[in-house]
Amino acid sequence: MATTPPPYPKNIRLFKGALVLIDDTTNQKSIVSFQYNPESLSRKLNPVTVGTEDGNRSQTVRFTGAPTQTISLEVQIDCMEQLNAGDQTAIQQGIHPQLATLELLLYPASSKVISSQALAAAGALEIVPMTAPRTVFVWGPGRVVPVRVTSVSVTEQLFDALLNPVQAAVQLEMRVLSYSDVFSSNPDYQLFLTYQQNLETLAASVRAGSSADAIGYDVNKL
Repeated sequence: MATTPPPYPKNIRLFKGALVLIDDTTNQKSIVSFQYNPESLSRKLNPVTVGTEDGNRSQTVRFTGAPTQTISLEVQIDCMEQLNAGDQTAIQQGIHPQLATLELLLYPASSKVISSQALAAAGALEIVPMTAPRTVFVWGPGRVVPVRVTSVSVTEQLFDALLNPVQAAVQLEMRVLSYSDVFSSNPDYQLFLTYQQNLETLAASVRAGSSADAIGYDVNKL
């Protein structure tokens, strides 16, 4: 019979999940923390290998890099407490500022758009595509990974008299960037490598506690 997990102690400190944006030019960091932590988080990992094609009799499967990993979560946003407290931003704009912060993850900076247009008007033969800020997903101190936000879906659920949204659900889709995606000189290369090394340390603690008696099979026969 399934049992309900015990509640968290009231005095425990709960960290907030967040996205950290790092400007590629100034290295300035902006933190977009979640107002409420999602109730669930979905991850999907697909291996990147050779030797697994149909009809391939090779007995060795070889990794060509880290697996591709996608993360999906739903963030709830509201400004009820701020409205009850008389916060003027919430009264005048609802949760528009919070939604704008998340939506802008998919936009180039307007200053870069204007600069590129000025170069084009001046007759520049080649204009370098605008770079996105480095984005790091932080889900507690043990899971800090570089990501690329691939989708932001917004469902606005409640509105005030001015039709400002005051409650919304935001679905975020992200792809984790590994050392297979960036050059070794990129800070995200080492960041992901550290994440993988932490996984290996965690896995080693479980493997060390496993025994052949527990599975009922002599693994020496393998």
